[in-house]
Amino acid sequence: MSHSLSRRGAALAMTGVLAATLAACGSGGDSGGSDSDDPIRIGSSLPLTGEFSQPGKAANEGYEVWVEMVNEAGGLLDREVELIVKDDASNQNTIVADYNALISQDRVDLLLGTFSSLLNLPASAVAEKNQMLYVEPAGGSPELFSRGFEYLFFAQQSTADRQGLLFAEYIAGLPEAERPKTAAYPTLDDPFAMPVVEGMREILEEAGIETVYSETYAIDTKNFDSLVSSMRSADPDMVVHGAQFEDGIGMTRAMLKADFTPDVLFQTNAPSFRQQYEESVGAENTEGVTFGVSHSPEADSPGNQEFVDKYEEMFGTREVPEDAADGYAAGQVLQAAVEAVGSIDDQTALADWLRENEVETILGDLSWNDDGSPTGDFLIGQWQDGVPEIVLPEDVATAEIKLGWQPGGAG
Repeated sequence: MSHSLSRRGAALAMTGVLAATLAACGSGGDSGGSDSDDPIRIGSSLPLTGEFSQPGKAANEGYEVWVEMVNEAGGLLDREVELIVKDDASNQNTIVADYNALISQDRVDLLLGTFSSLLNLPASAVAEKNQMLYVEPAGGSPELFSRGFEYLFFAQQSTADRQGLLFAEYIAGLPEAERPKTAAYPTLDDPFAMPVVEGMREILEEAGIETVYSETYAIDTKNFDSLVSSMRSADPDMVVHGAQFEDGIGMTRAMLKADFTPDVLFQTNAPSFRQQYEESVGAENTEGVTFGVSHSPEADSPGNQEFVDKYEEMFGTREVPEDAADGYAAGQVLQAAVEAVGSIDDQTALADWLRENEVETILGDLSWNDDGSPTGDFLIGQWQDGVPEIVLPEDVATAEIKLGWQPGGAG
């Protein structure tokens, strides 16, 4: 944990130095005003390679679908939208350089965020120094919203510490005879994954569920055999795993190899990747896995089916990755602010409008606290019969929750 925090601190310090040199340039690119016929240039840097490349590529797809649909509908403020995306290679130092370049060299008019809290921490600081609205599709660490930023907004339903809340409360509310007695909490050293686990652990411990294992592992961990061996020795009824995609797959495979199959498995991120998750761990091993999720292709939220249809047209599948939907929703949030204000020239006005209003997105209606953190609750998904369903909250559920992980149960 200390190693990761020191890396984040160094990156943020570098961000301050680099971004401060650009603050005098003003906010945004040389747009020529809202009456210009030139395209509105929107910049982002995403992890298209490196540790976070799987969700980074998905977020890029979501941005591309949003741009395509906006331009088909006549553009933004009657101007075509042009998307400029750089590859930060999942590196904090590169992300700082990329956003500085987008602002000072590419002269973009607007910004969209990157993937992961780890990368959004320094990237959002560059935007803040330059007084540019920064709507991020993924980056729920509470740390992001503790810095007094005015231009940062998270385009999902809740911050990370609340993303497993509904499932933890469901478990805590079970009759004592049905409730797990013990739990294990392995987590990636990551500013998104850790708060999810910590938030759930607090609720579960208050309900009397004993913690028998807790371990934080490094971001470059590839072999999970020793972690699984220690967990298996602790013999927990329930595992709450804070993960990104690659380590989520690695941990699940190691658990299956060791024949370690606790009664309940909750995992962040990886199970929401639908087809990729199924192919990576085996369809027969997905049954009963629960996870936090922001989006379902089957949801009846306004515009969702049009988004899914366009995604299928562009990428050949209706198996929409969650991070693609989050990218699209971030575009919707940016679009709503620009259209409401009627200009891209005053980015303070854009930020002020978002703080005061609710935005209709494919993830549902989003609204924000003064610090840019969202005010809602995350959905809880569960794999059932080879299909990821929404099981909580009940009013939007596509299936009833079934307690228990059953590898081999989907057949």
